[in-house]
Order: sequence, then structure tokens, then C-alpha cells
Amino acid sequence: MTADGEQTGVDHVFLSLERELAVFLRRARASSGELAREVHPDLESSAYGLLVRLADAGAQRATELAAFFGVGKATMSRQLHTLEKLGLVLREPDPADGRATLVHLTDEGLARFTRVRTARRARYARRLASWDRAEVAELARLLHRLNAEQEGEDAP
Repeated sequence: MTADGEQTGVDHVFLSLERELAVFLRRARASSGELAREVHPDLESSAYGLLVRLADAGAQRATELAAFFGVGKATMSRQLHTLEKLGLVLREPDPADGRATLVHLTDEGLARFTRVRTARRARYARRLASWDRAEVAELARLLHRLNAEQEGEDAP
């Protein structure tokens, strides 16, 4: 430690990045809970990401979803069961493999999700209204790069 309480050898650029990412992630978790409740009052915050995945990637097997989110099959099964009970997803036989099922959003699930996602994008636009569009594009590009590099680290 230095006389002013700073750790020696600390790279302040990465310290600042760590702090800002921590704030961003805390807000993102809180936002997911709000968004989930907007889709359905009984929806858990963790399920919102599942709806995003199904909306973006289409029908998938539960095992694919579990692998994507890095959770066990039992955890995914419980989450899907809840989404089914709420009428947001449906499991149907996989036409390519009768032993497997595919999970997809119901029409109601898609409508609710789309309404919330559209409102979320409008909030982003309002919050970033003072930013130049090039700054927003640069932020998106850098976040994409960060996410892609993180995905690469997670690969075997």
C-alpha cells in the first residue's frame, strides 16, 4: 500500500473497468428481474434470458439450452416446467428425433416477450439519447468483442 491507501502495482485502468462492470452487472441483474415480471408477474428473473434465447435462436432441446446457460439438466427442466405452466413455452416432439423434444415460445410467450423487449429497447434509446449514434455503435462493438473473447475462453 502507498501512503494514500492505494495498492501498489494496481493497474488503475483495469480497476476502473472492474468497478464499472460490477455496477453494470448489478443493474443488469436487477433489470432482468423487472423485465421478467413485465412478461409475467410470476416469472423468475433467470427465466428472462431463457426467453431471449428461444426468441433469438428458435426451438431447441432442453439439453442445448442447459449447455448454453451452463446449468444442469434438472435446473433447466424446472425452469421450463414453470414457463410451460405460465403458458409461455411449449415442448413438442422433435421431428428429426422422436425420442427428443423441442422447446419453443408459444404465441402468447412470443407476444409478451416482444412487447417487453420493444419497451426495453425504447428505454435504451431514451437513456442514450445524448450519445452520438457512433458512440452507441462503438459500445455495442466493444461489448461484442468482450463477449466473443469470453466465449473463446470458455471453449475447451
